Amino acid sequence: MTNRRVHLCLRALSIAGLLETRVGYGIYVAVFRRTVMTTGVPTHSTAQATGGPAGRAALKLAAVLLVAGCLRPALTSVGPVLDLIGADTGLSNTALGVLGALPLFAFAVLSPLVHVPSRRFGAEPVVLWALAALAGGIVMRSLPGIAWLWAGTVVVGGAIAVGNVLLPSIIKRDHPGDLSRVTGIYTAVMTGFAALASGVAVPIAAATGNSWRWSLAVWAGLAVVAVAVWAMRMRVPRAATVAASAAWSAGEKPMWRSAVAWQVTLFMGLQSTTFYLLANWLPAIETAHGVNPSTAGWHLFLFHAVGIISGLAVIAVMGGRTDQRAAGVLVSVPMATAMAGMLWAPGWSPAWAVLAGTSAGSAIVVALALIGLRTSSHLQTAQLSGMALSVGYLLAAIGPSAAGWLADRSGTWTPVLVLVAVLALAQVVVALWAGRDRYTHPETTA
Repeated sequence: MTNRRVHLCLRALSIAGLLETRVGYGIYVAVFRRTVMTTGVPTHSTAQATGGPAGRAALKLAAVLLVAGCLRPALTSVGPVLDLIGADTGLSNTALGVLGALPLFAFAVLSPLVHVPSRRFGAEPVVLWALAALAGGIVMRSLPGIAWLWAGTVVVGGAIAVGNVLLPSIIKRDHPGDLSRVTGIYTAVMTGFAALASGVAVPIAAATGNSWRWSLAVWAGLAVVAVAVWAMRMRVPRAATVAASAAWSAGEKPMWRSAVAWQVTLFMGLQSTTFYLLANWLPAIETAHGVNPSTAGWHLFLFHAVGIISGLAVIAVMGGRTDQRAAGVLVSVPMATAMAGMLWAPGWSPAWAVLAGTSAGSAIVVALALIGLRTSSHLQTAQLSGMALSVGYLLAAIGPSAAGWLADRSGTWTPVLVLVAVLALAQVVVALWAGRDRYTHPETTA
């Protein structure tokens, strides 16, 4: 029965489309063979020999990856069809920028609160509720009427905020000895589905009579599959560990008073700002330079897709070290270079999209890994994750809105490209601090 559950889970990933691609198969191999060898989770053949525990561990890991696949499509499917949404609803570029930033504001508000229900009810049930809300929110914002668009977007943002906070904590708890690699694979899955969503958004709209609603609504199906698989995961007993509801140690200072925590938070915020700004506006920027809208949508797909490869590649650079200054600088510089290229050689837009995607895809891996590397327990990881995502995404939410305002005021996208370049250079500086071998609470480190 256990092996049957694992096969059902892998089938769910296949239905979602990931295992039907070469990238997806590579992720499958990395997770269920290479990672399993280093984290103590046996492979399928070993599972047959050792029985239930191996299959349960594989199911739990696969469920985490499927949830990771749900965390970005509802966001990245919006950018390629923003022009269609604007034409249908009459929203200005500034309003569309606010619409794109609304989930990020939800991240900022809810992220520091997620650990409260998680401690009371456990991380797994809260993730399940969030997945159900995500499916409902995606459907809601696809209904006729502009009020549903705004309300559904808020629900989507709140649901994703829960997964953003709790999945790194679950990974820290279940894979403490191989945090960088598992984080990289989790991020690769997340980025892979983000790329898929951005790439198919315009074709889906074209196939449904230029209906942007279907481009957004289709991803409710993936969330429904994730609900079923996560519910299956919850039926698997978990090995004894520190209870998820354990209280914060009385002698520990609040996470918000840690300088290291603020450094990690700022790095997260800067990389998130550049990513979401481009995820929302890259097609519009390229269209303004004469690129066909469908082609611009596929360039956004490239932006996301190369992030899968760079996210996995940066794992080798990071290794098992806790000092990640070199990795932080390495992943930040290409973004500034790409913005300079878009300004001075816009005809090479595919190359600049690839370079920017390389930076974005690897920077999120470093940012998420730092959350685990700078804490000494999964409870601290949940606290830092909530803080970093709250403040970080508050900064990121300003990006799409500011970009839309700048474009409306100036009539050109040049100020936006300059803004992204400046943020990328600031990220280089912050990486030299956040990447140091330090802990948020050194007094609790063994």
